[in-house]
Amino acid sequence: MPIVINVDVMLAKRKMRSNELAERIGMTTANFSILKTGKAKAIRFSTLEAICEALDCQPGDVMEFVPENK
Repeated sequence: MPIVINVDVMLAKRKMRSNELAERIGMTTANFSILKTGKAKAIRFSTLEAICEALDCQPGDVMEFVPENK
């Protein structure tokens, strides 16, 4: 998958647990797990904004584009 989700890295840097972040952004832990593992097909800008606010980071800190090998 070309877009890699690096939320775990920021969670570790902020010493925050997944369930705490999910609660802060108003998402169920099950849905947050889907997002965190890269299984989500899309993310709303409002969700991305809430994640960045909660983790005090930029979108590029939680997502990364990695081109597929051709």
